Amino acid sequence: MIRSVESAPHMSAPVLAAYSYCEAVTGQQARNFAYGIRLLPTPKRRAMSALYAFSRRVDDIGDGTLPTEVKSARLEDTRALLTRVREGKVEEDDTDPVAVALAHTAEAFPVPLDGLDELIDGVLLDVRGETYETWDDLKVYCRCVAGAIGRLSLGVFGTEPGARGVERASEYADTLGLALQLTNILRDVREDAENGRTYLPADDLAKFGCSAGFDGPTPPEGSDFAGLVHFEVRRARTLFAEGYRLLPMLDRRSGACVAAMAGIYRRLLDRIEREPEAVLRGRVSLPGREKAYVAVRGLSGLDARHVTRRTLRRRT
Repeated sequence: MIRSVESAPHMSAPVLAAYSYCEAVTGQQARNFAYGIRLLPTPKRRAMSALYAFSRRVDDIGDGTLPTEVKSARLEDTRALLTRVREGKVEEDDTDPVAVALAHTAEAFPVPLDGLDELIDGVLLDVRGETYETWDDLKVYCRCVAGAIGRLSLGVFGTEPGARGVERASEYADTLGLALQLTNILRDVREDAENGRTYLPADDLAKFGCSAGFDGPTPPEGSDFAGLVHFEVRRARTLFAEGYRLLPMLDRRSGACVAAMAGIYRRLLDRIEREPEAVLRGRVSLPGREKAYVAVRGLSGLDARHVTRRTLRRRT
């Protein structure tokens, strides 16, 4: 069993201020993520905000316009900060609120901070312009930038005492991260192309005649772009189905958080499947009311109960 911390012990003013900063960053920049973590009790919500704020900093370095060598140096500086957190060398009055909040989170929850090292490794792949020949190659990247976040989140959520199959909880959290990241890749295929990045495996692009890339609002001439999208959607759905097996292992509010975030992405996947070429014309998104509905559905436990029933049927 992975322990969790539910109660909110007394915090000093600097730590509370640091968490407030991280929550502000999360609210402003994490549109889908923020809907899910609203469902968590305060200590877990704050911890997730600290993880997000650190991750956002890493992503912003990778996505910025600085020269490659400067980005690499700044990412290594961020890794050095993570080492300070890991070694307990960040004081409450440190001038970096993200470091203060992350250090407190690491003390309060059993989060595997090595996952943030993996995130930095993944963003370094972006900085170097890495491309991926096969799905197995892309999985390595997705595990760095998303699977690791799933495992970090599990450290905050904890698992329920006596939950069946709990020894695989980390594996399911990792797989759910892959599902979210593949959905992101499909959603952002045009935006990434404009930034000189290609994530979909070269093997898949060649199979569907899309090796020329996506530099406009229409698919490459003679390609089967819809076939490519539907192929990747099926892959993502398989990952979601496996990752959702985590839900029955979580307490109600943590399960609701995961179900809400994953549910939003599954609905994005539905939209992309219905109209594949929409991703070439702009970012596909859900309106706020639909996100709210997904959050309520997660809090009701409908998704967790559905997954539990399906898992039990497979075992019988």
